[in-house]
Amino acid sequence: MSRTETVSTDAGEARITWYPGKKPWAVLALGHGAGGGIEARDLQAIAAALPPQGVTVALVEQPWRVAGKKVAPAPKTLDVGWHGIWPALAKPGLPVIAGGRSAGARVACRTGKELGAEAVLALGFPLHPPGRPEKSRAAELLGTGLPTLVVQGGNDSFGKPEEFPEGPYELVAVPYGDHGFGVAKRAPVTPEETLGLIVASVAEWVTSLRS
Repeated sequence: MSRTETVSTDAGEARITWYPGKKPWAVLALGHGAGGGIEARDLQAIAAALPPQGVTVALVEQPWRVAGKKVAPAPKTLDVGWHGIWPALAKPGLPVIAGGRSAGARVACRTGKELGAEAVLALGFPLHPPGRPEKSRAAELLGTGLPTLVVQGGNDSFGKPEEFPEGPYELVAVPYGDHGFGVAKRAPVTPEETLGLIVASVAEWVTSLRS
């Protein structure tokens, strides 16, 4: 059973939907992207799969999304919102893995070390704007200073797996997946198989962090 908590931040009211883990040993906090919310398929699949493995999943809605706005604010404002919800994420007293999809992944990369995160999970990291590889955001990913996993679609217009620079992180390629891990009908894999790969990869990596 999930429960929802509203948290006041300097950027407005944020919301956390908690999926409690069975005998939890860690919290996995996941933020959403700039074009959608916590209903994203990968976030929902992870929230369903990890609690039985002892990981409490917290899906975080940024204040702009809670307020019903259509466009995400500047990165600095997203970071302010994430800082504001962090005490609630840390309150259970468990190690917190910071993560998210797309813009949420960038927030986790930028703030994880400072906030005391255990590690960073980047789902669909937007390495660059579509068609603009010269505007790289690799520095955010390379500078986490924490164990980091990137899960990236093979056809992601924001950066394909082979575009990523070498660095101190792990990368799982999701064959045929776009930025939202959707796959074309003609692809030799199904949406269900794709989600299964994502969830299995995340679960294996998270479990490897257990000390």
